[in-house]
Amino acid sequence: MPHARVVLLLLTVTTTAVAQAPPSQRPLTVDDLFALKQVGNPQVSPDGRWVAYVVRTLNLKTDRSEATLWMAPLDSGTAGGAIPLTAPGYSPSEARWSPDGRYLSFLATRPRGPGAAADSSGEPKTQVWALDRRGGEARPLTHVPQGVDAYEWSPDGARLVLAIRDTLAAPWAGKSPRPKVITRLQFKRDGTGYLDTLRTHLYVFTVASGALTQITSGTYDESDPAWSPDGHSIAFVSDRSSDPDANHNTDIWVVAADSAGGARPPRQLTTNPGSDESPAWSPDGKSIVYITDVEPDIIYYATQQLALVPVAGGAPRLLTRTLDRNVGDPQFARDGGAIWFLLEDHGEQDVARIAPDGSGLTRPVTGPLDVSAFRLAPSGLPVALVSKADVPGEIFTGSGTALRQVTFTNDSVLAGIRLARVEKVTFPSQDRTPIEGFIFTPPDHQRGAAPLPTLLRIHGGPVSQYSWRFNFEAQLFAAHGYAVVTVNPRGSSGYGEAFSRAIWADWGNKDYDDVMAGVDYAIRSGIADPRRLGVGGWSYGGILTDHVIVKTNRFAAAISGASEVLYIANYGHDHYQYEWEKELGLPWRTRAVWERLSPFNQVERIVTPTLIMGGDVDWNVPIQNGEQLYQALRRLGRTTELVVYPGESHGLRAPSHLKDRLERYLAWYDRFVKASR
Repeated sequence: MPHARVVLLLLTVTTTAVAQAPPSQRPLTVDDLFALKQVGNPQVSPDGRWVAYVVRTLNLKTDRSEATLWMAPLDSGTAGGAIPLTAPGYSPSEARWSPDGRYLSFLATRPRGPGAAADSSGEPKTQVWALDRRGGEARPLTHVPQGVDAYEWSPDGARLVLAIRDTLAAPWAGKSPRPKVITRLQFKRDGTGYLDTLRTHLYVFTVASGALTQITSGTYDESDPAWSPDGHSIAFVSDRSSDPDANHNTDIWVVAADSAGGARPPRQLTTNPGSDESPAWSPDGKSIVYITDVEPDIIYYATQQLALVPVAGGAPRLLTRTLDRNVGDPQFARDGGAIWFLLEDHGEQDVARIAPDGSGLTRPVTGPLDVSAFRLAPSGLPVALVSKADVPGEIFTGSGTALRQVTFTNDSVLAGIRLARVEKVTFPSQDRTPIEGFIFTPPDHQRGAAPLPTLLRIHGGPVSQYSWRFNFEAQLFAAHGYAVVTVNPRGSSGYGEAFSRAIWADWGNKDYDDVMAGVDYAIRSGIADPRRLGVGGWSYGGILTDHVIVKTNRFAAAISGASEVLYIANYGHDHYQYEWEKELGLPWRTRAVWERLSPFNQVERIVTPTLIMGGDVDWNVPIQNGEQLYQALRRLGRTTELVVYPGESHGLRAPSHLKDRLERYLAWYDRFVKASR
């Protein structure tokens, strides 16, 4: 943001607060994480009367995440109309309606019971299941030995396109696990582990006969399949360059749906050297709208844009070049007169609409909210998964002031809880750049009261943003008596490409100034007690935490979760070989850059008591760096602990581990921040 815009630096505040709480309400607790449910994957029925969705629960008893498929009437607007559709044991995802509305399908891995499918080793595999709305149990539509990764119905409902991963030709006879043979440049991926040469290809499945026909092949992966309106073609996304591991160059391709055995090779529609993804056909089948990144050299700092390409061939047209904001999930209106999409902007995510020629941008769903997914109903109105500061994700429909809530999944739990007051604030950084953030204060806190112990919590990414989305962690800290400062520093998304790119090869500099400016704002406002400050975050939030505690001793406690501290140690060890090389260069050629940025080289400056955490199979940000930070601090005689979660990758999954992490957060901050008067 240019310095000339100093006029914008007047401190501004937007507030949302829960009304005066009845006496029966209580503060949020750690255990409420397991009472609150997560709503996702909204899908509108073809007749526009129902929305299907997935409800996910964290079950401490089984120590697993469990899911159920539900359906709610779109014309209700009151609690009580939602209907559960699946019993325990299915764990459904990716719900889809058949075009005639007769079936509601979903992906599921069912290890036991009727229709359970497993491979030769007995390991359960994911299949496409279907519920007949006329009644009866769900039944598997597919029986693919290696399982199904993704699927979509054809327009006539007679076929499915399936994404299926290859299998190894030769069986393994050993009693110990098969050796990993590595030949790829990109040889690791978090959540997967070591990568082999098997690829994911597209198949057409005929529902009536069960016939399965492969329509793509080669040493490439295919994803995002989308049927043409006439059912003759399928658009998909693939990187078909000479070495897909050496770039982020995915393109939009089209293949004939009856191309058995590759008889009719796919046709390439886009040639942009960056990523092209999320294709959606126009109703007349003449165009495809998609998401594009036209500046691949700055990797994830680049703004994702909306583009339109003729299916018959020709140059794509960028529709949102001047918007300078990330977009996602494009969908054509039924009459083809508008394209709807998600728009990330200034701490919120809206539903936007634009004409196919790039004119007439509007935001039918906007405000202090965050939309994570949506689908268009036959009426033309969006049905959206909306989260607000005091509402975990629920389904809403309509637009503008007529936005109406459809599901009420967590109302009964929230009715008994007093939530924090949340303010959106703007303040100047050290160089006068305007920065935004959100401040949470305890439910009973009154402005003008004594300053509070305060936690600076830093988001991951770095290219992401804090938004109006319900923030359980911040709400928990506030319920425990803390003010919580969450900042969108430079490097964040939602504020334009230049704002994101400002930290390119310069981590811990401008973003450090920005998050510290948020703390200073909270102190000036009388909210934060400067003698009782804590800091922490996960992923890039942990990385920036490491920079913070190297640069200042203002914090009484720090929590560094899944962080990097000695960057050279990650090259060839995490899954970011391409990204490291693009941003910092090859480490044997640009070693000085790598070393200059690494907080480890200034570790002796750290005096803050630091809790270090991570998963032992995290290939996104390996625990190795956490171990090195712990070892150095322990050798230096600093106060520190290392907590390693067995079997966990970058995002913790086991409910018991999630509970343990939150309890350790509170215990560490209570021990050092609240006691640091």
